[in-house]
Amino acid sequence: LLRLLLKWVLDGFVLLVVTWIVPGFEVASFGSALAAVLVIGLLNVTLGLLLKLLFLPLGILTLGLVFLFINALMIKMAGALVPGFKVRSIWSALVGAFLLALIHVAFAVLV
Repeated sequence: LLRLLLKWVLDGFVLLVVTWIVPGFEVASFGSALAAVLVIGLLNVTLGLLLKLLFLPLGILTLGLVFLFINALMIKMAGALVPGFKVRSIWSALVGAFLLALIHVAFAVLV
C-alpha cells in the first residue's frame, strides 16, 4: 500500500514536470495533479484497456504507435473531467503522453 501511494505521489510530480515542458498542459495545484493521475489511471484501466484490446492488431502493425494515441485520448479525457487540470489540444496530449511514457520507462529502468 505504501508503495502504491509513493508511486501515486511520484506520478503527480511527473505530471507537474510535464506541464512545465509541454505547452497546452495546465495544472492548478499539486492536488489537481494527484486527482488527474488518479483519473488517468482509472480511465486507462477501464476504457483504455478496452480500446487497446480492440485496436491490438493495428497496434502490432504500427509497433505500438496506436497505443500512444489511446493514452493521449485518456489524458485529454482526464483534462475534461478533473477541475484544475486542462489539456488544450490533442497534440499537447500526444506530446504529454509520449513524455509520460518516456519518464515511466526511465524510472522502471532505475528501479
